[in-house]
Amino acid sequence: MRLSSITILVATFLLAAVTSVIAATFAATAVETSSADGVRIALEDESMGWVDVESDGLQVELTGTAPSEADRFKAITVAAQVVDSSRVIDHMTILDSEGLAPPRFSIEILRNDGHLSLIGLIPASTNRDALVTRLDDLPGVTEIANLLETADYRVPENWPLSLEYAIAALRDLPRSKISVAAGEVTITAMTESVEKRRQLESRLRRQAAGPITLNLQISAPRPVIAPFTLRYIVDDAGARFDACSADTEEARELIVTAAKGAGLNDEARCTLGLGVPSPEWAEAASSAILALGRIGKGSVTFSDADVSLIAAEGTDRATFDRIIGELDNDLPEVFALHAVLPEVEDGAAKGPAEFVATLSPEGQVQLRGRIRDELSRKTADSYAKSRFGSEKVYVAARLDDTLPEAWSLRVLAGLQAMSELAHGLVTVTPDSVSVSGDTGNKDASATIARILSERLGEGQDFTIEVAYQEKLDPNADRPAPEKCINDVKAIQVKNKINFEPGSATVTSDSRPVIDTLAELLRFCGPLRIEIGGHTDSQGREEMNLDLSQKRADTVLTELRMRRVVTAGFTATGYGESQPIADNGNEDGREANRRIEFSLIAVATDENDQSGLESTTESGAEETDDDAAAKE
Repeated sequence: MRLSSITILVATFLLAAVTSVIAATFAATAVETSSADGVRIALEDESMGWVDVESDGLQVELTGTAPSEADRFKAITVAAQVVDSSRVIDHMTILDSEGLAPPRFSIEILRNDGHLSLIGLIPASTNRDALVTRLDDLPGVTEIANLLETADYRVPENWPLSLEYAIAALRDLPRSKISVAAGEVTITAMTESVEKRRQLESRLRRQAAGPITLNLQISAPRPVIAPFTLRYIVDDAGARFDACSADTEEARELIVTAAKGAGLNDEARCTLGLGVPSPEWAEAASSAILALGRIGKGSVTFSDADVSLIAAEGTDRATFDRIIGELDNDLPEVFALHAVLPEVEDGAAKGPAEFVATLSPEGQVQLRGRIRDELSRKTADSYAKSRFGSEKVYVAARLDDTLPEAWSLRVLAGLQAMSELAHGLVTVTPDSVSVSGDTGNKDASATIARILSERLGEGQDFTIEVAYQEKLDPNADRPAPEKCINDVKAIQVKNKINFEPGSATVTSDSRPVIDTLAELLRFCGPLRIEIGGHTDSQGREEMNLDLSQKRADTVLTELRMRRVVTAGFTATGYGESQPIADNGNEDGREANRRIEFSLIAVATDENDQSGLESTTESGAEETDDDAAAKE
């Protein structure tokens, strides 16, 4: 009986325990399910359906692939707002960064003489400090503003090649902007002249080998033309320009097209410059040229906004009046037209009063004919002596007080025009000023037209018959570039350009050698020359390259200080890459340490966009690249 009571009591306790376990299990399952559902709903409300939610007891496990670290953190935060953060288990992964699109790496390099600014984003593998150090070593660079950022992504194809090209180009671009991207370089710069712009563009294109896309925006200042002059003539000799000026390529094309429509058969030389009196210059000039072509013969002259059209004697009056009336209506408002139709005189023609100045090939000047008064004669005498030399002027002009008041001004204008000739003749009459002769200046006709147009004033007639003679050109007597380079080679065979050990300082005994080279190069005139620095193979390759560049720069600077025209010169260091002898012995190393002058011949075809150049080597040398200079 007693045993049965104990059994009943134990059974009761066991039943209670089982009931508690079952109740707890159901309660835990309910909490589990409600927690997971609550987190899942909250994530869906935040548009984060990529998260998978599973419950493990009281813990909530988050799985899935997060688009970014920020999205992963946001998912954890949302879940922690529903359940306790300690119950949130993060098993999420992040989308592989290798699958993301890398940023666009680029550098903007701004250079203003010695000041350099770097702005942009570069790969982390590009050593930023080493890059700044290299740029700091460029000739003339004194200060660098480094605003570069880095990003740890794969280096784009052709990025190193583009960067190397930009650094090399900076040597020739003291004032410029260079934009560098993988496989693409854009250069914006300004040069001192059109010729230097062509040389620079040719050199930059030649150096941009391989897959680099090069965009050049090189500009050159244009000359200021004052007054802005144009003179077009149609006579028995044909149609021609004595002077032609335009402000843009489009304006020049419009003017030349009009001239061809008015009888021009030869090529026109039309200068681009600054100082145009009106944006409608090309329209006004082309209208006047076409009007002259319709009249037949004569001349049309523009001096800024003053337009003079002088028809040939014998032109039909009705035709002249009609065409001039139409032209007057067509010209823009700022232009003032003065048209002249010479009258045909009856009876025998009488010889006009005239003043004649002659310039002989020997430089002797004679002033003959008539002059208005003694003061005018002294003025003409003094002016001629100042232009041609006191010992070379002979005055034999007589006084005539019946001459027009403007006679003296016409005489002085003629003398100024004659100063542009090597030898020739100037004739001044009441109706015209005539200039004829030979010159060694291709632009002499345009200059004379500008002088006479400005000095004589509106409506005055003048003629120019000036021929260019190559033998009178001061540049024609200069030796051929090839001969100059051969002469440089002959000098350097006997005399070496030496430097102080381990530096780019020229030794004192080498300065007379540079003096001799400078004298020869000044006589040769403007040339396209590369000064190349070379070393032997002792020491580190990078140090050899840097030393050779510095020594080539030093030679260029020394020539410049001796008043050699170095606009077409470049200095390039080649280091040990181009030996001419065996570096295994001292004699060979001595031969390899050298400076070489090479003639750069630029392709003459303007349509050749490759800008290919060839070099003719002149032997030269450099010395003392000893171990102290390079470890």
